[in-house]
Amino acid sequence: MTQSAVRIEKLPNGLTIVAEPMSALRSAAMTLLIPAGAVFDPADRLGRSAMLAEWLVRGAGQRDASELVAAFDSLGVTHNQSASVTHLSLSAAMLGTSVEPALELMADMVLRPHLGAESLEPIRALALQSLSSLEDDPASLAMTELRKRYFGPAWGRHSGGEATSLEAMSCEDIQAAYETLIQPSGAILAIAGSLDFDRTKDLVARLFGDWKAQPVELPTHVSPEPQVAHHTKETNQCQITMAFPTLDINHPDYYKARALLAILGGYASARLFTEVREKRGLCYTVYAGYEAMHKQAAALIYAGTGSDRAQETLDVTLGELDRLRKDGIDEEELDMMRAGLLSGLVMQQESSLSRSATLAADFYHLGRVRSIDEIRLALASISADDVSRHAKDLDLENRTILTLGPEPLRIGSA
Repeated sequence: MTQSAVRIEKLPNGLTIVAEPMSALRSAAMTLLIPAGAVFDPADRLGRSAMLAEWLVRGAGQRDASELVAAFDSLGVTHNQSASVTHLSLSAAMLGTSVEPALELMADMVLRPHLGAESLEPIRALALQSLSSLEDDPASLAMTELRKRYFGPAWGRHSGGEATSLEAMSCEDIQAAYETLIQPSGAILAIAGSLDFDRTKDLVARLFGDWKAQPVELPTHVSPEPQVAHHTKETNQCQITMAFPTLDINHPDYYKARALLAILGGYASARLFTEVREKRGLCYTVYAGYEAMHKQAAALIYAGTGSDRAQETLDVTLGELDRLRKDGIDEEELDMMRAGLLSGLVMQQESSLSRSATLAADFYHLGRVRSIDEIRLALASISADDVSRHAKDLDLENRTILTLGPEPLRIGSA
């Protein structure tokens, strides 16, 4: 698919429109990121941003909750609202012919939500259920605990909050969050698919142009320190997680870091999958990935295994990291990595919703949008020697290891 030109327009109030008309598609999608995520939650009101996200769809403008949902349904719009560490996010996917009325509904949610007191208890109940379900998902729970320890008390928060905070939340708490945080400075509206940019831009300016800006200061980052922790949970399985520093997306050697992590554990024939799962049958799931935070990034490793094989799984995983740092990679691994990453990028272009999310993320981290050609050329320009030299500089000394299961594991027992 030929990539269309990305258009960027910043409104005077700070809201940035990032749009990619894609003439081959009949669908369109939009992602609105508002800097109002969990990082802004007070320490005694964790989960406030997630409750606010849910509250926005509980009636807005001239419609009550059921009428608002019915309006989206009548347009064939699938929509979602959520909170991450950094942002409150609203997304919608639809036929291109429904972009304009869907934008009008989204504007009502953002600018004219009812925030009625009658919605507090149902929203609280949903938030508590969601948090409770985390206890039944050991893999997600382990990664949540890892992020808390690695990124620190603000940037490592779970957006779902904590039970005591959710139970203490009042209407006034959430209304205060709306008044303080739902503002356009730093907000990004990304739209991809079947759309007329000029017409859409004019509509966004009309709908959101009077939105008042009041920028909020971000908390500072905490530098990761080496630590090993265990979360005791009586289960027959053990979850092994690890995080260590890697290069931010703005770094000149970013693609070397991404290539290395993909080769380590980004696909079915990657090193961890081959050595830990295929050759030894030690675990049912193992992978390595990259997580970008605001001006900070982490390499993440996860392995889920039986308690009786957990120690060997950890030992082999640590051994593969040491081997990677010592021996580097070869050209065959690099070629396989390129094919996998580029295939994923091309398939992403087939989905307007995926593309709108990527547009928003790129602009947030880079202040611009990368084209597939740019990424392809960047990957083509690195060699196995480049990635091997990067591997030697891996900062494994400042890693965080978090295990979840009945017993803690030994580090360096191999």
